[in-house]
Amino acid sequence: MANTLAGEHYQIVVVGGGAGGIAVAASLLKRDRSLHIALIEPSEKHYYQAAFTLVGANAFDADETIRKEVDVLPSGVRWLKSAVIKLEPKNNTVLLDSGKSISYDYMVVCPGLVLDWQGIEGLEDTIGKNGVCSNYLLHYAEYTRECLASINAGRVLFTQPPMPIKCAGAPQKIMYLAAHNWEKHKSLHDFDIEFHTATPTLFGVAEFVPPLNKYIDRYDIELNLQSNLVAIDGPAKKAFFQQGENKVEVDFDVIHVVPPQRAPEFISSSPCADNSGWLAVDKYTLRSDKYTNVFGLGDVTNTPNAKTAAAVRKQVPVVCENLLASVRGEELDIM
Repeated sequence: MANTLAGEHYQIVVVGGGAGGIAVAASLLKRDRSLHIALIEPSEKHYYQAAFTLVGANAFDADETIRKEVDVLPSGVRWLKSAVIKLEPKNNTVLLDSGKSISYDYMVVCPGLVLDWQGIEGLEDTIGKNGVCSNYLLHYAEYTRECLASINAGRVLFTQPPMPIKCAGAPQKIMYLAAHNWEKHKSLHDFDIEFHTATPTLFGVAEFVPPLNKYIDRYDIELNLQSNLVAIDGPAKKAFFQQGENKVEVDFDVIHVVPPQRAPEFISSSPCADNSGWLAVDKYTLRSDKYTNVFGLGDVTNTPNAKTAAAVRKQVPVVCENLLASVRGEELDIM
């Protein structure tokens, strides 16, 4: 590309410095200290996102979810503090927002996903105020804590968008935690609690549905299946749900919103993506379906598992063992 600056070459480039990127870089070096690895991550802060729900429930300190990226980066890994704007796997290069092009022998792609706040009409204008909260970003989770602690009665809505989303249990966890707190410290009967999920069932794992239904009954939660939040008017305290062919208006005092989620644009527009925009990998080896020197893990992939840190923990050794097998010219392990 004419405007691309001369870059650097690394044996392995890791795209993304979240839980997946940090873990895979550390695990690779544990297996082979001689590896030449660069990690591309624009943020100076590293977040433990699994605790955001607990922050919203006033059960965890927000400051404890943050570390400096430099403090969690494995020793021996070069940190490129930039954002990726384009993958060029045919040329074994990654283009950064600085204009620099980074080349590699192998690439591991794990940038996470994008929270699509624009995917719900009116949400960007009201999130973080008017009783509209969300645990999917830390500063909004702190507002969740404020909303749930200050309300003493009224209608509280909890929502879940169409799958896939990261941590599919999170939309319900905050609801049960809030209801438990109101049951202990306030009058639960003064609250009208509703759960609106775009999914056809309460939870994707059938075995979990009966025990979850017990809590739905215990807290007298109104369950609305296939009810997708499509618009919200914060100042008017109105939420609009698509239920089949009908658009239903529901008043609220507080609403916890889970935004729709998608892959980053530099993934969905790349040759590495599937037809839905997610990084296409073999679900057993986690190697790209299209490029033998590209691997992926975490929320950005099209694997059928849930998008959670627990999944990343299992995926890391699969990527590391298979990438190094590929370096050695050996067959990949399905594990």
